[in-house]
Amino acid sequence: MKTIGLVYDDLFLEHRPPTGHPERPERLQSLMRHIDECGLRKKLHPLAPAPATINAVAEIHSTRHIEFVRRMCGRGGGVLDQGDTYVSPRSFDAALIAAGGVISAVDAILSRKVDAAFCAVRPPGHHAERDAPMGFCLFNNVAIGARYAQRQRGIHKVAVLDWDVHHGNGTQHAFEEDPSVLYISLHQYPFYPGTGGRNEKGIGRGEGFTKNIPFPPGTGEDEYLAAFGSEVVPALETYAPGLLIISAGFDAHRNDPLAGMNLTEESFGMMTRLVKDIAPIVSVLEGGYDLWALGHSVEKHLDALMEG
Repeated sequence: MKTIGLVYDDLFLEHRPPTGHPERPERLQSLMRHIDECGLRKKLHPLAPAPATINAVAEIHSTRHIEFVRRMCGRGGGVLDQGDTYVSPRSFDAALIAAGGVISAVDAILSRKVDAAFCAVRPPGHHAERDAPMGFCLFNNVAIGARYAQRQRGIHKVAVLDWDVHHGNGTQHAFEEDPSVLYISLHQYPFYPGTGGRNEKGIGRGEGFTKNIPFPPGTGEDEYLAAFGSEVVPALETYAPGLLIISAGFDAHRNDPLAGMNLTEESFGMMTRLVKDIAPIVSVLEGGYDLWALGHSVEKHLDALMEG
């Protein structure tokens, strides 16, 4: 059985959008309670996250963006965009710990303390653009971790696999001109945030290193697994990354209230098994808004990661 690290901190619960918001602290409370009850947590190796440095965040985000988030939290919070991306007084601290948690997981894997890691973090990250918060996301945790692995740990090629039901526009835009990061996304389309068409393949030197696999509403396990077999796995094996980071959203589950896909909790275990031996994995929580589906889907994901 492989050793799997778990990144978690109670500070993640201090990021508090308004009552009734889908990206709520109860997501992590319910998730952690479930992995306790099913006996998984005692099998995981705890990894204490440290806050990401401002320099690490600035590899992906502008100083203006970082200071905007800090300033809004310092004022007591509020809405950051024209939609539903909110902060509360401790959201900036939680966001730094979330990004830092991915960095801690990268360090633990590359120093061989663990074989893989799951980062149970919030706020999520994959919609955050260089200059703008978006879609519940403040800082792009996955992108920050990927760039850290390259700049500080000497990993030349990183792959990001994003199976959140929403396209990870922020991650794509961070790396779309960069052949040293392969970005693959499977997502409902057309859907929020409106990006992620098949024609989006990267720009300039990065052309061909962005692969979008859009699906219509109602798509289920058979179609996802077929895409893994015909596109995802071959692309990852050909690219041969030194590190695979998964933007692990679980909102393509059929119970999720914010989307229209038809996966089950077992589907996420199956997808994990197909990629778990390609490269060391850092898995980072993104979406997933039905509490039952989130806990059970993460359970199947972790079960698969632990298999020898």
